[in-house]
Amino acid sequence: MSKRATPKGPAKPVSERPRSGPARAVGDLLPQVGGAAFRRFGFVQSGIVTRWAEIVGPKYAGVSSPESIRFPPGKKAEGVLTVTVKGAHAAMMQHIAPEIVERVNRFFGYAAVARLNLKQGRVAERPSRAAPPSLRPAPTPPAELGPGLRAIADPELQAVLAALAAGVAGNRGIPVLGPVKVPVIGKTEK
Repeated sequence: MSKRATPKGPAKPVSERPRSGPARAVGDLLPQVGGAAFRRFGFVQSGIVTRWAEIVGPKYAGVSSPESIRFPPGKKAEGVLTVTVKGAHAAMMQHIAPEIVERVNRFFGYAAVARLNLKQGRVAERPSRAAPPSLRPAPTPPAELGPGLRAIADPELQAVLAALAAGVAGNRGIPVLGPVKVPVIGKTEK
């Protein structure tokens, strides 16, 4: 029998693999995390699901959602896009099916979809992405800057400089934070 060499001394703790590269934002990792799930349902790009409203328009996106894309074996073109549609809207969607196929292919940049398969079912409500209302009214620039700002020809630059001047004029000096207690290590308060 042969003797196996065993390491002499205490066992080294298993250390974690060192990082390779800089830290990355979570938003950069999410497409990779969801990519496997999207590919499982036939989506080569998650963008068709997340940007469905941009592809077909808000009117049709409210009553439909993409379910899967099935490609012929060994191909990534001429697939069948299955779309879930709310109740009676399926007849309307059937009439515009060629336009939807064209828009999806324009999104992909090649003829990824050859035909559309409509399926009646429930469509999840998508929250509208409205811009938040302004928290403050638009600042008005100080009166003494009025004639100077009117001489600027670019209206966008004029608006930005007016907002900057109003912000500077509205400032009441250096912000004061008040007294700050700094704990001293090793001393107890009485």
